[in-house]
Amino acid sequence: MKILWLDLNSSYAHSSLALPALHAQMLDNKTIEWDILSATINENVGLIVSDIYKRKPDVLAATCWLFTHEVLLHIAARVKALLPNCTIILGGPEFLGNNKEFLQHNPFIDAVFRGEGEESFPKWISNYNNPEKWIDIEGLNYIDKNGVFHDNGIARVMAFDKLIAPEQSPFFNWSKPFVQLETTRGCFNTCAFCVSGGEKPVRTLSIDVIRERLIDIHKHGIKNVRVLDRTFNYDTRRAKELLNLFLEFSPDICFHLEMHPALLADELKSTLAALPKGLLHLEAGIQSLREPVLIESKRKGKLKAALEGLQYLSSLTNMETHADLIAGLPLYHLSEIFEDVHTLAKYGAGEIQLESLKLLPGTEMRLRAEELGIVYSIYPPYEVLATREITPDELQVARQLSRLLDGFYNVHAWQEVTRQLMLNNQDFLINFLEYLVSKNIIDSPLSMERRGLILYEYCKENYPAHLTDITIAWIEAGVSLKKAPAERVKTKRQTPPDNWDIIKGEYKDSLRLCFLPINDDESKGYWFGYESEIQNPIPVFKASIGI
Repeated sequence: MKILWLDLNSSYAHSSLALPALHAQMLDNKTIEWDILSATINENVGLIVSDIYKRKPDVLAATCWLFTHEVLLHIAARVKALLPNCTIILGGPEFLGNNKEFLQHNPFIDAVFRGEGEESFPKWISNYNNPEKWIDIEGLNYIDKNGVFHDNGIARVMAFDKLIAPEQSPFFNWSKPFVQLETTRGCFNTCAFCVSGGEKPVRTLSIDVIRERLIDIHKHGIKNVRVLDRTFNYDTRRAKELLNLFLEFSPDICFHLEMHPALLADELKSTLAALPKGLLHLEAGIQSLREPVLIESKRKGKLKAALEGLQYLSSLTNMETHADLIAGLPLYHLSEIFEDVHTLAKYGAGEIQLESLKLLPGTEMRLRAEELGIVYSIYPPYEVLATREITPDELQVARQLSRLLDGFYNVHAWQEVTRQLMLNNQDFLINFLEYLVSKNIIDSPLSMERRGLILYEYCKENYPAHLTDITIAWIEAGVSLKKAPAERVKTKRQTPPDNWDIIKGEYKDSLRLCFLPINDDESKGYWFGYESEIQNPIPVFKASIGI
């Protein structure tokens, strides 16, 4: 038999673990011919279908998730029309809820899997053309020839540590800028908005097994590993063991992982503080800084502890910590979202990610939506449209605020000046957002330089006290000194003063200098030096006078 895996993603930067994870468990089965077709949702559906048709698979399989759902169904419907004898099966997070209605509305899909497929999928493959035997396959949902819906529950791989690693499959993609390493299955937390909220028990891989897999990953020259562990620090002892393991691969690999700041034990704090710079990239699961919101969302951990933990993580200079908020959670008001963004900026979060709540299939919050007063779209990505606390218009404001944060706060060049504008001017965030909306640029793609120009032009009229900071950020970002943010910069025939206070770098006579005065008699200001020989636009030297 021939299986064609449709590896459909939102972009080529992403790659699903599903195919190598499943294929690795069937390496010894020589009766199966495996094939793969990789595509993105932005490609022509007709061309993708034509390619599938030419390959004539017996089985077409794919993972379905939020942003591939619609395109995947268009492809599957056309394939079934052209190849009626091809069995089409889907899996993934889209099927963690009730799948009866989905299968009734999409009869070209023969079956879907709910849960973890490494054990159940091989059993189904052995009987793919014998539906009478599907009744015994855990996690399989399907409608039989008599129109009867069968729900075989949810598949759980209890012997998670016995699985063959996805990296052993020839379909594991080593060409991406990062790889994913699943170190646990399940989650101790009970978040009502998360598909892992009810995923028990937590199953783990041993440190020795993870080490062997990291050795393999390191041999392939991978520089970034995304650790798939829903709450890395739920077990302090294990978290410390993993951090010490990661140290063995420093400085070659950077590990991206998520921590729950409310569970940050003192002994883990000291371990984190001692790590070399660049080893970790942290995501801090926050969601909201409001106790009632967190309680309603059934997220474990006290808010006071979460705030203290976040403040500590954000203070560490050897790593960057990103924090997330979710608009649309029950009891969460728009005014509170703005206040929480200010708090995260005050703590020095490396990025502030503001997302809209999506009521995913299989989550408790989706089942309780009416009770909680949540109105949401029944179509992917199932975004919340309104709650008792936030109107549709206010959710759009939250979405636009997210765009502002991504365009300015989350861009390294403008982050610090944006943070200072926010912290020193309580009305800046609202006023600047209104300005970007009024100019119809909030949803426009903007270059790093264009963002700096917009920020400078706006502050020149409204917050002139911050112009020097914006100009310094502009210079240090290496953008043109011939444009407005550098209008006060003097570049021609600049000679160094008798005395200055060096801030960074080392002065050499060969440096090309420019001077930014900050008072009328030019007795105060900042000097910047550039390498003349290599024409580097980024200054390598910075000094001040009179500051």
